Amino acid sequence: MEKPQRRSPKKFQHRRKFCKFCSEKTPYIDYKDLRGLRSYTTERGKILPRRVTGNCALHQRELTVAVNRARNIALLPYIEK
Repeated sequence: MEKPQRRSPKKFQHRRKFCKFCSEKTPYIDYKDLRGLRSYTTERGKILPRRVTGNCALHQRELTVAVNRARNIALLPYIEK
C-alpha cells in the first residue's frame, strides 16, 4: 500500500475582510466623495461586490446608492472606455 501524500503547509494566511465603514463608524456614505467612491469601482466603472470589498450588506447597499447618485449627476461615469 502506498502512503498518503502529506499536504504542504499553507503559504499564505488569509486575513478576514472587514467593513471599513463599520470600523470607522461612518454615519453615511457621501455621494460627493469621489475619491472614496472610486476605490469601490473598477477601471471599467463597475461597482465591486461585497465579497471583494468586505463591506457589510447595509453599507454595500448605501455604497450602491451613493455611486448611482454620483453617476446620475455626472460626477462619476457610468462606463469608461
